[in-house]
Amino acid sequence: MRLRIFISLFLLLFTTTASARLQILITQGVNSARPIAIVPFEWLGKGPKPVNISNIVVADLRSSGLFSPMPFDKIPSTTSTIKDIDFKKWHKLGIEEILMGEIKPTKDAGQYIITYELIDVVRGNMAQEMYDPLLLKRRGTASTEQIRRFSHRISNVVYQQLTGDRGAFLTHLAYIMDIDNDPFPYQLRISDYDGFDEKLILRSIAPIMSPAWSPDGKYLAYVSFENHKSEIYIQNVYTQKRELVSSYPRINGAPAWSPDGKKLAIVLSKDGQPEIYILNIATKALTRITRNLVIDTEPSWAPDGKSLIFTSTRGGKPQIYQVDLTTHITKRLTWEGDSNLSGSISADGKNLVMVTANKNKYMIAVQDLISGEMRTLTKSKLDKSPSISPNGSMIIYSTNYKKHQVLALVSTDGRFKAKLPTQEGEVKAVAWSPFLKI
Repeated sequence: MRLRIFISLFLLLFTTTASARLQILITQGVNSARPIAIVPFEWLGKGPKPVNISNIVVADLRSSGLFSPMPFDKIPSTTSTIKDIDFKKWHKLGIEEILMGEIKPTKDAGQYIITYELIDVVRGNMAQEMYDPLLLKRRGTASTEQIRRFSHRISNVVYQQLTGDRGAFLTHLAYIMDIDNDPFPYQLRISDYDGFDEKLILRSIAPIMSPAWSPDGKYLAYVSFENHKSEIYIQNVYTQKRELVSSYPRINGAPAWSPDGKKLAIVLSKDGQPEIYILNIATKALTRITRNLVIDTEPSWAPDGKSLIFTSTRGGKPQIYQVDLTTHITKRLTWEGDSNLSGSISADGKNLVMVTANKNKYMIAVQDLISGEMRTLTKSKLDKSPSISPNGSMIIYSTNYKKHQVLALVSTDGRFKAKLPTQEGEVKAVAWSPFLKI
């Protein structure tokens, strides 16, 4: 009987696609966002378009906080070729770039050729022919199932062309759902960054915590209480196979992947107080990193893999520290506010993202690691579990919204904010994937 319950509760992996999905609702835009126009892609086939590429690209660029796409009903003319553009008209409207394209069905059912161009309006408005307004022209083939992904790829191309930074529109989120009145209330799910294509990874009658992506985006590490105690699992998100990697007495928690994907930083209390350890995934060998009669927890790796960031009460209230893994020299990184926790460093090594607590308010903050300047980005009372996008431009976190825990977005400069409410349950923790090879 117990075996049947175990199988039914915990091994329903990828057998269903969850019906709920997150929706990005922008609550604060950026006044200086770059004006751009995405002309509806011309459909060269019969019947309705398979997917509205233009809508997806508009949503992507707007949600980045860096672009202000022109509303479709304000677009003065639709065209799919550069020779038909009235550059003076577009220039007067304040538009700097135009993205246009076309979708053409192939002879094979469900297959499409997609062509698109990015046009510089400022160059096109100049009289001199030496300034070519065509910034790029691309062409690709996609099936009906692939068009949404192809649309995100277009957004990435545009984003990188205009900012010089890599776009993060082809990334995933992993998050924990808590659903009342469900026989399996604790659920680990993944979705595209915008909430689409949501999939159920694991559902359980016991809590699931602390999802963490491997650097290649193929695995998730997480904490499960399915065996009536905390344990750490690693699960392949594609094959469904999972492995129990840490089941020591008392606390097994807060897994964090090393940049090379070969180790996990974890928290164990098997020897007393919670301390930071490094687990070699292949050999299961443990290396103890901290040794204090205080609470050391929430480890994360520096981008170069040479040090760990963690939260400690060694100074009284929780603050964020950094330990060099070669010399074991430890230094305190945060000093402002009542306490600071849940720290992680952006991929470029410039910013420390954290939760800062002040007067019983828990808010998302960023500290410049060179100048030491800290900026509080949010004003809510209970923000937690921040996770940085792989290009370092956005932070996703859990917060309270209309008496429910939901996900929210804030740009690292604090100027763009959005909520991601879900159609059911509450979201307790979230992790943004690395760049994916898809």
